[in-house]
Amino acid sequence: MANPNNQNQADAIPSTVEQKAPSVSEENAPSTSEAVATNIPTANTPDPATANPETNPNAAKPAEKPAPAAAKAAKKEKAPAVEDKPFVEFMEQDYLPALQKAIASEGVKDLQLSFAKQKLPIAGIASSEECWQVIGSWQSGQRQFNVYFPDEDIQGKKGFSCNEGRRPSTLESFLIDERKITLDMLVSRLVYRLNGQKWLGRN
Repeated sequence: MANPNNQNQADAIPSTVEQKAPSVSEENAPSTSEAVATNIPTANTPDPATANPETNPNAAKPAEKPAPAAAKAAKKEKAPAVEDKPFVEFMEQDYLPALQKAIASEGVKDLQLSFAKQKLPIAGIASSEECWQVIGSWQSGQRQFNVYFPDEDIQGKKGFSCNEGRRPSTLESFLIDERKITLDMLVSRLVYRLNGQKWLGRN
């Protein structure tokens, strides 16, 4: 039979939890009218990554986005094309050297190239006007060609003539069907025309 005194003793002696609960509550959850973060763990704590930092001091700060590296250095500015240079500068610095190299690669050893403003050398045409010309010759001047630029513009009108030992009698149009003239085009089409004259290679 149970001793009734034991029940009274159990009611009189507080448990360890009851002894500690008031002090734990006071330390971690003091009475205050403002919201204060505590150290008491809870299963309902929101994910710091999704919590609002304005209302929850435990919320994680949003990661800062990296700077766009000055818009990739302003997309690296393109260098101007050689064809956009002033006419005379382009002819002397770019066209003549490229043409000299291309014709020499076709087996011409004694090519002489010049660039000058002079009258048209066409037989039967009396003209006092001068225009810029590229003059090329080899075999002691026995083979000569001229490329004419009357507009002083590689995109403008162009002409061609050639002769062997005497003044040319025909002035041909040169590169008239192309919308945009490039350095490579000026070189390759002239080499093609000279080859058609059978002046290059084994001709």
